[in-house]
Amino acid sequence: MASVAQGPTTEPRSGFRRDIQGLRAVAILAVVGYHAAVPGMGGGFVGVDVFFVISGFLITGLIHDEVASRGSLSFARFYARRARRLLPSAILVIAVTMAVSALVLPPLQVAGVLRDGVASALYVANYRFAAEATNYLGASSSASPFLHFWSLGVEEQFYLVWPAVLCLAALAWRRRRSVRLSAAMALAAVAVASFGVSLWLTKADEPWAFFSLPTRAWELAVGGLVALAVPELRRLTPRISVTLGWAGLGMILWSVMGFSSTTPFPGTAALVPVGGAAALIAAGCRRPRQPRHSRRPRAQTNASGLLGLAPFQGAGRVSYTWYLWHWPFLVLAPLVVGHALSLDGRLVAVGAGLVAAVITTLVVEEPLRRAIWLGRPRGGLSLVGVSSVAVVVTVLLAGAAFPRVLGTGQVERTALETPAAKLSGTSAQQTANAVTAEVQQVVAQSSSEDEVPTNLEPSLRDAYDDEPPPMYDGCFDSFTSTSVNPCGYGDLPSTRTIVLFGDSHAAMWFPALDNIAVTQGFRLVVAAKATCPPLDITVFSPDLDEWYTQCTQWRQAEVDRILAMRPAVVVLGFSREYGVGNDHVLVDGAAWLAGLRRMVSTLESSGARVVVLGDIPYAPASVPDCLSVHLYTATECTIPETPPAVNASGIETEARTVTGVGAAYIDTRPWFCAAGTCDAMVEDMLVYRDDNHITATYANWLTPVLQADLAVATAGLIASPAPGTQAGTEGGAGTGTGAGTGTGTQALHASASPG
Repeated sequence: MASVAQGPTTEPRSGFRRDIQGLRAVAILAVVGYHAAVPGMGGGFVGVDVFFVISGFLITGLIHDEVASRGSLSFARFYARRARRLLPSAILVIAVTMAVSALVLPPLQVAGVLRDGVASALYVANYRFAAEATNYLGASSSASPFLHFWSLGVEEQFYLVWPAVLCLAALAWRRRRSVRLSAAMALAAVAVASFGVSLWLTKADEPWAFFSLPTRAWELAVGGLVALAVPELRRLTPRISVTLGWAGLGMILWSVMGFSSTTPFPGTAALVPVGGAAALIAAGCRRPRQPRHSRRPRAQTNASGLLGLAPFQGAGRVSYTWYLWHWPFLVLAPLVVGHALSLDGRLVAVGAGLVAAVITTLVVEEPLRRAIWLGRPRGGLSLVGVSSVAVVVTVLLAGAAFPRVLGTGQVERTALETPAAKLSGTSAQQTANAVTAEVQQVVAQSSSEDEVPTNLEPSLRDAYDDEPPPMYDGCFDSFTSTSVNPCGYGDLPSTRTIVLFGDSHAAMWFPALDNIAVTQGFRLVVAAKATCPPLDITVFSPDLDEWYTQCTQWRQAEVDRILAMRPAVVVLGFSREYGVGNDHVLVDGAAWLAGLRRMVSTLESSGARVVVLGDIPYAPASVPDCLSVHLYTATECTIPETPPAVNASGIETEARTVTGVGAAYIDTRPWFCAAGTCDAMVEDMLVYRDDNHITATYANWLTPVLQADLAVATAGLIASPAPGTQAGTEGGAGTGTGAGTGTGTQALHASASPG
């Protein structure tokens, strides 16, 4: 029990407010519509901001009223009420979601989801997702089924510290009439500081800006300031109240329809929905002049009246439980039915979530809310303990439900060391043919392997992290960056330079090229940017939902640098998945090939030998996930050497285009495919780290064959591999000299974006 100087007696608050219940309905409909990708609701994520304002208003009002009327605040009773209100439904959803996830998710993903569930139960999921640089606004059905718990973490953390802050503020002002003023000053200070941090982090590190309490506290504080201003707001004139209400609702709806996943958020954009919610709540504070028992129906001429209508009241009543259920239904339903959901399917999923929400509200939430014993401190603490045990038991049971992702047996790796006798007196082309044949033999032998070996490298659990250094040392530019980084590797003092230029499908070849650069005495410069093909063509970015001007600017800057650098060799690598989504380009179309032709010609004007690397086969889904499901039937994860995995006609057209302007083209298919199928693993090596990037381990193993083909492509500028050369026995570790500023993010557990 904390005692503070009692403030002036205030009129009792009006209790239940239908307009706030209706505002909850607006918020949940916005969030559900956004997650279900309903057209016209691209900014529905602002519904969470509306919830924050509502929570700040209600909690601050409750604390202030208790302090003002009793002169003290019972922390134990306060937290017991919070536990009774929030924990039962949340723990139920967490337990069910964990159990279903263990049954339907690929085993490789289950451990991560269970950790998400534990973080959600502890109300720290927001920091887990921030630390993993999760892109909430880019989240899809492949995201964590607990992603939405981030906002509950923010609220619970606020509830944890806010009563103490208000009590300390009240204790600092011991004069009788200063409780409300001191609380307002504390709130205003929190709001200003939090908003400042939010503005800074939205530009510097958007995931932390989006998920953390320090950057969101100002939204709850705004609601709290409205609560403290209730005595003044009760004196609003009808005209001002009506204007405020409609303006507030308009601001929220404008945010829902006008914002999108590309809107920098929270930042200044959050002022619109937060201001709208605050205005709506403030408008509803005006003391009604009409007697409560009047039989004349009041005309619904204001926003508060509209929100008081039955449909809004019904949706508001189940808003909390619907929020808890809708996202797991959207994420897990595609795995249950075996395919992605259409708009109709997504609406059915959130509708099923609504049914679950109604049942949970009627059977769990409301009976426990009315339970007197849970309102007592001891009852609330008991609930916390039981809930914690329930989460631990669920994690243990779910963890035991999926197999260990290890496979069986061990496989030895073949070193690519073509005997010297076979290469004696051969040309560069004959050497390349010999090494390619050796790779083909290993690939063909591996295509029938049915069991995942225990010594698989990288392991399935480590697959996503088996990236080359440029992907994590700052030398791979994110979507929004236009920087040109030095990023030198290989033999740094050398006057001869190789440039690796392109998107992530160029960067994935770094291990092999770095080995070659070191052994052959070349400096290796990496110029790579997310989903930015090194072609003279403008692309549309589905990730940014706009024309990719950052790509155009970055690419031109890199071309200017390459021309000034006058390298010996320029190697181009890029994804051919552009156009699969809403890229507004057609791979192998006239514009695409013309852009490739122009780029090659421009780079050749520097005097460099230009080499274009053909792309790899595309898996239909994440290869590590697939293998985790088929530990003893690994051939189920092989990739057919047919469209859309392999575009043979497109490769031939691309090769003709490149060679037609005097450059070289390397077809990489023989390094992955044999007898009509392409391998997911070769001997003890995992080939793919997701569905469209090879592992650094496999790229390293392919060093001799890439070097042999480059020797042909560069007419001897790069020498053929020496007889007996083994991948990885020579070559640098890949230490870059330049630091980039990449800040790109991905949805949790999603396959990496092509390029």
